[in-house]
Amino acid sequence: MFGIPGEENLEVIEALAGSPVRFITTRHEQGAAFMADIYGRLTGKAGVCLATLGPGATNLITGVADANSDGAPLVAITGQVSSERMHITGHQYLDLAKLFEPITKRTKLVMRPESITEIVRLAFKYAQQEGKMGATHIDLPVDVARMEVPEGIEPMIPQKIRPEYADLETIAQAAKLLAQARFPVMLVGADAARADITAEITELAHTAHLPVVNTMMAKGVIRSDDPYAMGTIGIPQKDYQDILLARADLLLCVGYDIVELAPSRLDPELKKKIIHVSTAAAHVNRCYPPTIEVVGDMAETLCHLAQLTVRIQEPDYAFSLRDEMLKEYSSYASDGSFPLKPQRILSDIRKVMQQGDILLSDVGAHKMWIARHYLCDEPNSCLISNGFATMGIAVPGALAAKLLRPRNRILAVTGDGGFMMNCQELETARREHLPFVTLIFNDSAYGLIQWKQNDRYGHANMTAFTNPDFVQLAESMGCKGYRVECADDLCTVLEEAFRQDVPAVIDCPVDYRENALLTRHLQELVKNH
Repeated sequence: MFGIPGEENLEVIEALAGSPVRFITTRHEQGAAFMADIYGRLTGKAGVCLATLGPGATNLITGVADANSDGAPLVAITGQVSSERMHITGHQYLDLAKLFEPITKRTKLVMRPESITEIVRLAFKYAQQEGKMGATHIDLPVDVARMEVPEGIEPMIPQKIRPEYADLETIAQAAKLLAQARFPVMLVGADAARADITAEITELAHTAHLPVVNTMMAKGVIRSDDPYAMGTIGIPQKDYQDILLARADLLLCVGYDIVELAPSRLDPELKKKIIHVSTAAAHVNRCYPPTIEVVGDMAETLCHLAQLTVRIQEPDYAFSLRDEMLKEYSSYASDGSFPLKPQRILSDIRKVMQQGDILLSDVGAHKMWIARHYLCDEPNSCLISNGFATMGIAVPGALAAKLLRPRNRILAVTGDGGFMMNCQELETARREHLPFVTLIFNDSAYGLIQWKQNDRYGHANMTAFTNPDFVQLAESMGCKGYRVECADDLCTVLEEAFRQDVPAVIDCPVDYRENALLTRHLQELVKNH
């Protein structure tokens, strides 16, 4: 559990002190929520965050909303004023149930101690099951927290729920559509990464000869070196993946959630057939009208589709496009310019990250480059928030990832803007003996907004700022600090940083003139295809 003690949650803190639950005291409630968010995303079990009432609770909101939008199971617990004061205006009082309602699947106020076991069980059930995973909220008034739970009231043990399977006739209809398609393409989304169906996706891609495009939140669901892997869609500009989708006459969408990528991006003219494969029905959206919805256990559905779909034609156009894409990506591997080009940074990062290691991306211009250039071979080896897309998630998220994967390398990649939003959690990581590495793309600006302003207006406004000395800032919190001085330093610095037994911060100057160059390159690419 992650959080901050407060006057209205003292009873909870006292109870936790005598329990086997590990409580990590954070430096900001938003950091606690992001930690619970990433814990839930990596485990499929709800991460828990705790805050007091009023400003403590409102500080949780961004992280809770992120988990709910991204489909990460999370339970947020807040303290509250005494129940007899809730009908009047009072110090630090807010109606937290109403406040959390639009950003959670379920929020409940505890009014009697005998109801606590049911409310807790329901919170975890809704967070982890009941359709798309997400966030829930429990509001606990201070007077109720002090009450004794009646004898005989015990925690409720969750029951294992058997998966529901899709209708076989519907699967057969989908297989027929897939076999008849001239140029089908598979799009895999975040739910596919959560479901751990890499083997089934790969098998179907090979048996039905389907090129596979993944969303940002599904990187690694198909190995990057697989000949059918066509990379990541999601940056603002049209890219190789958009060119491929434009040629498709059928989209097989597996685990796709419209919150992670606007459906208008997939089929702007509404001419394609769409097969929706998921554990939940498709959201209603006029830009995403499925021809067939196959709702049920995705692994089982994909196995049946692989058996029933007969296709012999290889997607030669996709193979040619993939060769062109990979040639472009690899062309920057030895670029010696300084400040470093983002492509070179990602190439060097890929060299030092190993199987089982995790890169967590913050939100900013660097996220776009990670989506394009960081090639993944395992699901959840690159974590990107692209539902709520929240700045400040990388550092606290890396702490949670290191907690779960203590033997693996954990790398938080962030811009200087996102880093300054939650850098205080480096002290938490140092105190909890959780050594991960943070790499800062330093451009002294909100780089993604500058990129968008330059694309739209030809100039940027109100995005520049100055930074502290990141090396000294890290060292002031008992961490190690490094600064990259030339292009060939980065791999060596990363290796040394990962050898430390304390968190490490790397200040890496980045040349974001590449942003505008990429925009122009992609405009030419799309025009020529």
